[in-house]
Amino acid sequence: MRILVISDIHANLSALEAVLEDAGEFEAAWCLGDLVGYGPDPNECIQRVRSLPNLVCLLGNHDAAALGQIDLMSFNPEARQAVQWTQELLTPANLEYLRNLPERHVAEPVTLVHGSPRQPIWEYLLDARTATKNFAHFDTDYCFVGHSHLPVIYHLTEEYPLARLYVPDPQSHIELEPRAILNPGSVGQPRDHNPDAAYAIFDSEALTWSYRRVAYDIAGVQQRMKDHDLPVRHIERLSAGW
Repeated sequence: MRILVISDIHANLSALEAVLEDAGEFEAAWCLGDLVGYGPDPNECIQRVRSLPNLVCLLGNHDAAALGQIDLMSFNPEARQAVQWTQELLTPANLEYLRNLPERHVAEPVTLVHGSPRQPIWEYLLDARTATKNFAHFDTDYCFVGHSHLPVIYHLTEEYPLARLYVPDPQSHIELEPRAILNPGSVGQPRDHNPDAAYAIFDSEALTWSYRRVAYDIAGVQQRMKDHDLPVRHIERLSAGW
């Protein structure tokens, strides 16, 4: 099965539409959380994701914050401002949809979470040592995560006690070997100094991971953010990719 793997859309409809067009046909979609936060299109992104075939969608930390499930003081001032704006804008139907999203989902041979298998909502996997500790918290061959906005693969073998960190090249096609933690990067707010939207295609039969980047209308999204008086820092980081 050809599966679209996306994460951290962050209310950026232009980036999401560019990804969906670039991906071509797929039989299922796995969204690893953070449909909302930062960007100007929270309702539109939720509705677009909900229309995807055979969808599995998880709860991210910004989704949880929009629901009032996370103390807003846990966020920096700009992120807190964006969350509060999102809370005011979301429709009752979309709030209800977010409220019913799971924190974890297992679809053999993959475990899906937003942050980490150890702490699905909040923990960042930013280094090999932290990633290595997380392998004890899932039983499948693979775990797909988001949250850091950084496309990366952590591979753990019996021969070495520390997971190897691998950053794939854009447009690369990788044959997967157990055990691994993989992050497709962010659709709506990349932070690896490449502003193009990031995503992956997972082939569940061939066990391959195709990592992709696609350009989108960043200036248009930035203008919509300005129109809503969203934080300047979040506007500027879209074009910088950080």
